[in-house]
Amino acid sequence: MADYDFNAPRLFVDAPLQGGARIALERSQANYLLNVLRLKAGEAVLIFNGRDGEWRAEVSVEGRKAADLVCMEQTRQQGAAPDIVYAFAPLKHARLDYMVQKAVEMGAGVLQPVLTRRTQSTRVNLERMRSNAIEAAEQCGILSIPEVREEENLERFIKGLDKDRLVVFCDEDAPVSNPVQALAKLGNKQPRLVVIVGPEGGFTDQERALVAAHERCVCVSLGPRILRADTAAVAALAIVQSVLGDWN
Repeated sequence: MADYDFNAPRLFVDAPLQGGARIALERSQANYLLNVLRLKAGEAVLIFNGRDGEWRAEVSVEGRKAADLVCMEQTRQQGAAPDIVYAFAPLKHARLDYMVQKAVEMGAGVLQPVLTRRTQSTRVNLERMRSNAIEAAEQCGILSIPEVREEENLERFIKGLDKDRLVVFCDEDAPVSNPVQALAKLGNKQPRLVVIVGPEGGFTDQERALVAAHERCVCVSLGPRILRADTAAVAALAIVQSVLGDWN
């Protein structure tokens, strides 16, 4: 990342990218580039679509309110998306926005809302989640847009998991111990992970037993303090990435 251009504006575009391709911008994107950033014709923008890597493009102005981008050269190749499913009990709007953004920054490859008995909000705006995921990816140089899945009952979600997928269960009732040491016992990088964080009211005993019964499940504590669910997302994913993920 040392050579990454942090100064260039960065946009997600849902179009195939290749040398010479002309990308028609949505009106909101054109307004952002022309009227907010005040870019001129020929200035550079980094673009990505989650499939074809990242490209340097140049602005082509079409009148006062419209602009296209022309792909010039690829700056980074597309890598494999992280196989980390972040499963969480939905939160209310502002805190859910924050949690989604931070989960994307921390490398979650799938965002999976799960409904528990004590879930605060049972209606999830998937488009809003995806918009927040795209914004986080744009701002942080991320190439892959996480998959945003529809909400699912916790029991159905757990029973549908592959048996060989490792479940890191952030359990408020787990013994207070060092979570890094608990995960380190599993060995090196684990390619297929699920990280589960529950609602602020906590899991019920039945839900706790359900998750712990998964064939490959490790229960970890996030320390001696009670964390809000959005804070727990950052803490849990940081620990997992540092021990089992791509920080290792």
